[in-house]
Amino acid sequence: MNRGLKNRQLQLMSLGGVIGSGYFLGTGYVLEKAGPAAIVSYLFGGIIVMCVMLCLAELAVEKPVSGSFVTYAREHISSTWACGVGWAYWLNWIAYVPSEMIAAGIIMNNFVPEVGQLWWSVLFGLLITLINLFHVDKFGECEFWLSLIKIVALIAFSVVAGLIALGVVGGAGYIGTSILLGSGGFTPNGFGSIFLTMVIILVNFQGTEIIGLAAGECENPAKSIPVAVRNTTWRIIGLYIIPIALLISILPWDQAGLDDSVFATAVAQYGLDKFAALFGFVVLSAAISCSNSGLYGAARALYGLAKMDMAPHTLGHLSRNGVPSHSIVLSIMGCWLVILLYAFDPESELYTYLLAVSGLTGAMAWISICWSQYRSRQKHIAEGTEGVLKYKTPLFPYVTLFGIWSQVICLVVMLFDPELRVAFYAGVPMLVIPMFLYRLRLHYQRVKGAAFGTNLLP
Repeated sequence: MNRGLKNRQLQLMSLGGVIGSGYFLGTGYVLEKAGPAAIVSYLFGGIIVMCVMLCLAELAVEKPVSGSFVTYAREHISSTWACGVGWAYWLNWIAYVPSEMIAAGIIMNNFVPEVGQLWWSVLFGLLITLINLFHVDKFGECEFWLSLIKIVALIAFSVVAGLIALGVVGGAGYIGTSILLGSGGFTPNGFGSIFLTMVIILVNFQGTEIIGLAAGECENPAKSIPVAVRNTTWRIIGLYIIPIALLISILPWDQAGLDDSVFATAVAQYGLDKFAALFGFVVLSAAISCSNSGLYGAARALYGLAKMDMAPHTLGHLSRNGVPSHSIVLSIMGCWLVILLYAFDPESELYTYLLAVSGLTGAMAWISICWSQYRSRQKHIAEGTEGVLKYKTPLFPYVTLFGIWSQVICLVVMLFDPELRVAFYAGVPMLVIPMFLYRLRLHYQRVKGAAFGTNLLP
């Protein structure tokens, strides 16, 4: 594969997968459930992200391959687990990328009602397909500018929201903590609501692991990946924690929901309608960017599965541009199929289930990253070869174990929420069925090999 991704593109690409329409729209669900305590949920999610990314950096610098955590899971855990996690991760993006396309279609349908949202969704699907089929540096440059739009918008919102809270603009006077602590205080629904929203929080942070999938296409992975992980982690915390803290300072939590971007709703209440309208285009760029990086991640995971004989070999084909074109085409076809299945009924409840399923399968990939790093480091310790590592996860094993068990707890909590329980039952088979089919295939090969007196296993 072509190593054409620059350091600045890698950093912004990781953010591009994180700040999608799920952030601008899904935050409404988090506020609705947790109230102002949502800031604690996002802070906790940021800490988890930091742990996962530190583990991924060690693995990716040691072995910068496009298969990323699927390859690491095969080497350090088991091939069966790698197969399950890889396919679950691919299905995760196949389910989530269409939601971003549909979100973009809804926005454009509001501006140009003569064209249906389904056609807009298909148009954006074609657009990101073409972007992904280009040389990887063109993809990286496109993602760089799309991500930059979102970052500038969040910075602008933070400034405006801060001025509103101070009474400088908006005409509401000095607000202080009157809204933040009003309507039931900081935890109106109790501390338990913080944990019940964590799955959606993990979805909103999902996409940071894409820098691991991009390791095989970086110009200088040993240098760029640690820098990207370090900078991306702190930028994510800053771009989430500060805007959310200001958001809940100017918007009553009980007025949040999934009907519209809570950021636009918040500033519109203070007469800043034009600024609120701009967020429609921001959410549009966010949806395109997240779809773009999501399709990239899905195709690279599928390519990694094919190279490890866990998917049809044709999916490991590289085009003249050095990109896995067959994996990209199959992934986008899966996305189009999902669009046709639920584009005609984009209810908010279905959107919530989709986010929850993505949270489950995404968390399994993150757990796999931490688990692989733990097993890898333990092996280096046993062999006395820690010195060969160019980058080491700090505070090992505490950072690694916290990254694993905090996410396990978040997934268990899903069973106690009636709205998320169904998503848990739907997400688990996405992990288990590929594992079962893989074991069945291995058993068939062993039986066939024994019958002919040969070893057919790769």
